[in-house]
Amino acid sequence: MASLTAAPQAGPPGGPAGRQARPSLWRRREGLRALVWLSPWLAGVSIFFVYPMLSTVYFSFHRYDMYTLEFVGLDNYRYLLQDPRVAVSARNTLWLVVVMVPATVLFSLALAQLVTRLKAGAGIIRTIFYLPSLVPLAAGTITFVFLMNPATGPWNQFLALFGIHGPDWFGDPGWSKPSLTLLSMWSCGQLAVIFLAALLDVPRHLYEAAAIDGAGPWRQFRSVTLPMIAPVLMFSLVTNVIYALQYFTQAMIASRVASGVTDSAGSTFSPGYPEESLLTLPQWLFQAGFRDYSMGYACVLALLLFGASMIFTLILLRQFRRAGEDV
Repeated sequence: MASLTAAPQAGPPGGPAGRQARPSLWRRREGLRALVWLSPWLAGVSIFFVYPMLSTVYFSFHRYDMYTLEFVGLDNYRYLLQDPRVAVSARNTLWLVVVMVPATVLFSLALAQLVTRLKAGAGIIRTIFYLPSLVPLAAGTITFVFLMNPATGPWNQFLALFGIHGPDWFGDPGWSKPSLTLLSMWSCGQLAVIFLAALLDVPRHLYEAAAIDGAGPWRQFRSVTLPMIAPVLMFSLVTNVIYALQYFTQAMIASRVASGVTDSAGSTFSPGYPEESLLTLPQWLFQAGFRDYSMGYACVLALLLFGASMIFTLILLRQFRRAGEDV
């Protein structure tokens, strides 16, 4: 006997099945539309970040002199562990990160705080401290080295008026990195302006409430100012740490000017003068890649710098997150 049960039929377009298909189709269309709008950014990231990064990793396993390419496996990485210049340059770069960056950020913050407290002349002081940041890096570094010249520079002559014998700032290995720190503080006007804008954006009634509760200037700065400018402070520290890890122009020019070596025929200049105290990782990367034509090893140094930047950035972000939770 034949079954009288009718076979199930597809529901109409407006039925439950049609209503379930519409959201899926709508999501696909929205995803395609988002990809179309993101395509310029995706293309830029792929061309200028993803492809160079993958190429750097690829060339790091090769001996590459811009003409020939030979696979050498982990030889470049093994040489990294044996290269004495890497230890010296890494130590100098770490010194800049640990000493120069906090000194520059704190000096910029103190300068911005001073400008906010001044009743008169704030505009003049702000202009004076901002002008050095407008000078190109090369010209500013050369000018600063001549100002700190132990024989003819005005700075040591000024110290001599008080009976202080000024050191050989860029010629003494013990003073070369502190001299770079002074150079960074001298040209910190742009960072000081950023801090000034953040300080002026703090609501005044918070200071008034803290003063009513009996909080002094230091307590107000710690409990009101720092929490309010914490995002700007974090941004400044992260960007300056990355900048210190990429420190190249000022150290190279200061070393060359202080050494007195020119680019004349037959002259040789070894970066890091005096006694490799100003040799940074970017300088050694430049020396290995564009002077010694060892691009494979230079790619290993570039990956080392990238990894150090990521580690320092993650540490700073975690510390600021913990500080925010404590507040």
